[in-house]
Amino acid sequence: MSTPATALQRPSNADAADAPAPVTFERHPDQYRHWKLTFNGPVATLAMDVDEEGGLRPGYALKLNSYDLGVDIELHDALQRIRFEHPEVRTVVLTSARDRIFCSGANIFMLGQSSHAWKVNFCKFTNETRNGIEDASRHSGLKFIAACNGTTAGGGYELALACDEIVLVDDRSSAVSLPEVPLLGVLPGTGGLTRVTDKRHVRRDHADIFCTTTEGVRGQRAKDWKLVDDVVKPARFAEHIAERAAALAATSDRPQGHHGITLTPLSRTVEPDGYRYETVRVHVDAAARRATLTVFGPDKHQQTDLAGLVAAGAQWWPLKMARELDDAILTLRANHLDIGIWVLKTDGAPSAVLAADALLQAHAGHWFVRETIGMLRRTLARLDVSSRSLIALIEPDSCFAGTLLELALAADRSYMLHLPDAPDDAPRVFVSALNFGHYPMPNGQTRLAARFYGDEPTLTAVQEHIGAPLDALSADSLGLITAAPDDIDWEDEIRIALEERASLSPDALTGMEANLRFGGAETMETRIFGRLTAWQNWIFQRPNAVGENGALKVFGSGNKARFDWDRV
Repeated sequence: MSTPATALQRPSNADAADAPAPVTFERHPDQYRHWKLTFNGPVATLAMDVDEEGGLRPGYALKLNSYDLGVDIELHDALQRIRFEHPEVRTVVLTSARDRIFCSGANIFMLGQSSHAWKVNFCKFTNETRNGIEDASRHSGLKFIAACNGTTAGGGYELALACDEIVLVDDRSSAVSLPEVPLLGVLPGTGGLTRVTDKRHVRRDHADIFCTTTEGVRGQRAKDWKLVDDVVKPARFAEHIAERAAALAATSDRPQGHHGITLTPLSRTVEPDGYRYETVRVHVDAAARRATLTVFGPDKHQQTDLAGLVAAGAQWWPLKMARELDDAILTLRANHLDIGIWVLKTDGAPSAVLAADALLQAHAGHWFVRETIGMLRRTLARLDVSSRSLIALIEPDSCFAGTLLELALAADRSYMLHLPDAPDDAPRVFVSALNFGHYPMPNGQTRLAARFYGDEPTLTAVQEHIGAPLDALSADSLGLITAAPDDIDWEDEIRIALEERASLSPDALTGMEANLRFGGAETMETRIFGRLTAWQNWIFQRPNAVGENGALKVFGSGNKARFDWDRV
């Protein structure tokens, strides 16, 4: 079981007496305060019923099915439960347990009183959760219907946008809207602008009207403008949703007659200098503003066939490691704001990692293995979009092989120790078939393809070395690492690199890293995380939004926002 958090998890740049409680990301359906999850054969229903007094932080009420980070953490957990514990589910219906209100979006009073960093982390996590819905639709055979049985505003409509179909009740009052620009002086923070254009192909002029109208669009016009897929009268609404859920379920390849895998609680211990899981260790060096994440490879007793890995369930190394690494990433992002460098290490036998990769590849069509690959894919993508400097160190006893090589490929720089006088003791890296398509980044490319900008001769040269042990010089010649210092220069070169990185502006590094990690063609996901998030972050700090008379600050006070009319 998870160990209760200690002061280590508090933001290290805050006064201990005033610091809020640390954020944890593990939940269980027995603890849900805001969602009701029910099952009926191949259809799961997630009904939003937000507890107004259940905010993650004090000082605001979650009225009108508005949400904060705590609501979305529960949603993320529920989606994980559906993926792994209920393989029979083929369609998920997202709806509301309230009358005449689907969801009014992110709680405005929460946003108004939150720090800039809190707002950014909140928007990032909600974006990732909605991207996860679309990921499940693309890869897992899960289809999603937003049954908007009432007003659907702001982040509520953004949640609906992540679904495969949106059905709006036609009761003459319920509308869909993105009112952030006219109402709050900010932008939709969870991909709304991008999904309206890139996903739903709403005409630009219609989108312009839609995004500057507080009351939104209802009825037939919402369908005509492609904002929703259908509008249905209240008398037929439940019947229509059931019909569409059944139709979508019929197209899915999710299995029937299989038992799910119970997602057991994480084994997580808070230590004075970090966190320890069974497959991940996090060491926090507050003085150096650096965290070292060490991922441990599988032990020698790992499973060797499909029956064994299914029996292992949540204890199967690839799934356990992915869940623990995901939790470590989220914990560091939310609770250690000034830890700007993450050093990535591995420890174990490369052969054991390659054996696990072989099982993943051989049984990729099995629902449980497919979901495990999906969990690995989403965890690695969460690493890609984390605004931290990532430095991989490849040393003796490392196991940067196959799936774990993705950690080094995700890093902004990677250093591999060269031992010219003791070659037998030198580390090796290994490429596996899984590096060529199983773990795409948010831009849709493999990390190898993104690294080499799709250069086919270079990628072919790397592919020819699948399974081969590559020492530092070989890995360097193939372009897989940044540098290969020998044992004489290793300590000084690593120390200088880390100290230099820690001396640079965090803001500038965040912008630089995001640009360099996602070079080349864009996708809807990279546009959301790049363009929209960058603009939103800037607007969140402008006086027109959060100043004394800013729209976000005066909302609900009866006062009118006062804007600086200069365009900048």
